[in-house]
Amino acid sequence: MKVREFTAVALAGAMATAIGGLTFSAAASAQDTEMCYGIAKAGENDCKAGAHDCSGMSTVDYDPQSFKLVAKGTCKDMEVDGHMGSLKPMDS
Repeated sequence: MKVREFTAVALAGAMATAIGGLTFSAAASAQDTEMCYGIAKAGENDCKAGAHDCSGMSTVDYDPQSFKLVAKGTCKDMEVDGHMGSLKPMDS
């Protein structure tokens, strides 16, 4: 095998390993978060329990039906501009 071919194969293998590691890290990070309702500003939500499909689609600040992902164990103590976080969707 020529030096150029060997380098290309080695580089491709290193890139595949790095990408696989990133995928694993992202999955592990998702396990360390929880959905916190009522703290997202308009357009900054991660999803919603009802009217719209998902990320960035809330049209009002602190929509009690929209959530933002936060570090696990922090939602219940979270307050944003006087709005307390909730682990469940709240009534409007």
